[in-house]
Amino acid sequence: MYVCLCTGATSHCVTTAVNKGACTSKQVAAACGAGSDCGRCKMTVRALIAATLAEQTAVAS
Repeated sequence: MYVCLCTGATSHCVTTAVNKGACTSKQVAAACGAGSDCGRCKMTVRALIAATLAEQTAVAS
Protein backbone atom coordinates (compact mmCIF):
# COMPACT_ATOMS: atom_id res chain seq x y z
CA MET A 1 0.00 0.00 0.00
CA TYR A 2 1.22 3.51 -0.73
CA VAL A 3 1.92 5.46 2.44
CA CYS A 4 3.34 8.65 0.93
CA LEU A 5 1.88 9.78 -2.37
CA CYS A 6 4.36 12.65 -2.65
CA THR A 7 7.35 10.33 -2.87
CA GLY A 8 5.63 7.07 -3.84
CA ALA A 9 6.85 5.34 -0.67
CA THR A 10 5.04 2.16 0.29
CA SER A 11 4.37 0.45 3.61
CA HIS A 12 7.00 -2.11 2.60
CA CYS A 13 9.54 0.70 2.22
CA VAL A 14 8.71 2.02 5.70
CA THR A 15 8.85 -1.38 7.40
CA THR A 16 12.14 -2.15 5.66
CA ALA A 17 13.59 1.13 6.96
CA VAL A 18 12.42 0.27 10.49
CA ASN A 19 13.85 -3.24 10.22
CA LYS A 20 17.17 -1.66 9.26
CA GLY A 21 17.15 0.53 12.40
CA ALA A 22 14.99 3.59 11.75
CA CYS A 23 12.80 4.27 14.77
CA THR A 24 11.54 7.82 14.19
CA SER A 25 9.59 9.43 11.36
CA LYS A 26 12.62 11.59 10.54
CA GLN A 27 14.83 8.52 10.21
CA VAL A 28 12.25 6.83 7.99
CA ALA A 29 12.01 9.97 5.85
CA ALA A 30 15.79 9.98 5.45
CA ALA A 31 15.79 6.29 4.52
CA CYS A 32 12.92 6.12 2.02
CA GLY A 33 11.37 9.58 1.69
CA ALA A 34 8.04 8.81 3.38
CA GLY A 35 6.91 11.94 5.23
CA SER A 36 9.64 14.17 3.87
CA ASP A 37 7.46 16.37 1.67
CA CYS A 38 4.05 17.63 2.79
CA GLY A 39 3.83 15.56 5.99
CA ARG A 40 0.24 14.38 5.59
CA CYS A 41 1.38 10.76 5.93
CA LYS A 42 3.39 11.19 9.13
CA MET A 43 0.66 9.71 11.35
CA THR A 44 0.56 6.62 9.15
CA VAL A 45 4.35 6.41 9.13
CA ARG A 46 4.41 6.62 12.93
CA ALA A 47 1.75 3.91 13.18
CA LEU A 48 3.78 1.64 10.89
CA ILE A 49 6.90 2.29 12.97
CA ALA A 50 5.05 1.36 16.17
CA ALA A 51 3.53 -1.77 14.62
CA THR A 52 6.85 -2.93 13.19
CA LEU A 53 8.71 -2.33 16.45
CA ALA A 54 5.96 -4.17 18.38
CA GLU A 55 6.24 -7.09 15.97
CA GLN A 56 10.01 -7.17 16.43
CA THR A 57 9.55 -7.25 20.21
CA ALA A 58 6.97 -10.05 20.00
CA VAL A 59 9.22 -12.15 17.78
CA ALA A 60 12.20 -11.61 20.08
CA SER A 61 10.23 -12.77 23.14
